[in-house]
Amino acid sequence: MAKGFDCATPLTAATAAAFRRDGFAFVCRYLTPVQNSWKRLTREEADRISAAGLQIVSVFETTADRALGGRAAGLTDGAAALQLAAELGQPAGSAIYFAVDFDATAAQMPTVIEYIRACSEATPGYPTGVYGSFAVIEAVKGAAVCSRYWQTYAWSRGRKADGIHIYQYKNDVTVNGIGIDYDESYGSEGWWNTFPPAKSEPPVVKPPEPLFDAPAAAKVISVLGALYGASADEQVRQAAHFAASALRKEIGIPYE
Repeated sequence: MAKGFDCATPLTAATAAAFRRDGFAFVCRYLTPVQNSWKRLTREEADRISAAGLQIVSVFETTADRALGGRAAGLTDGAAALQLAAELGQPAGSAIYFAVDFDATAAQMPTVIEYIRACSEATPGYPTGVYGSFAVIEAVKGAAVCSRYWQTYAWSRGRKADGIHIYQYKNDVTVNGIGIDYDESYGSEGWWNTFPPAKSEPPVVKPPEPLFDAPAAAKVISVLGALYGASADEQVRQAAHFAASALRKEIGIPYE
């Protein structure tokens, strides 16, 4: 489990470093259009966050109940999120969450599901996630329209869904001078940073160690040569010759 937070306030280098010193591993920040620029993640901020050693979780949100716009809103928001992710340098394979930031009713769930389905269709290359209450998570997960789940305790009435990736468990606290919400993650969150992936170096192949010590092998070859010359038994002579030849090959002495 990793300790994290989400916030609308852009992080300075000093603030990001302070959160890292406090043991936080990730921060959830907003992908938003220009009209919401006050809380919008920029490439410069993403670089500052990454340099501090924090991971980033991307969440797209314009208004709290945007999901009630259904499929049309989802296609629009998904396309906007895809463009913003590219501008930030967010790598493909990391996730983009879409917020359902209100107490959605059972009657509203089909519209919410169609919104998330459309967001997913419009963001190829990026796993899609949903942020919302227990009821939202359960409905969207049941419809299998996305693959990442970030549940808030708000509107969840004490229930916590199985299989979630992030859990927001406390809102509206002030840490390091800014307002944040507390989160914890359980793996496969889809977080990212702006550092390029590390290149794997090819393994160094060492030549095999010789099986025999060269001076000792030379002495054995000399003894085998004497045996070859002294023996009248042809089988003994052939065996001595074979053994001497094998040793010469091993230590690099020319054949005789």
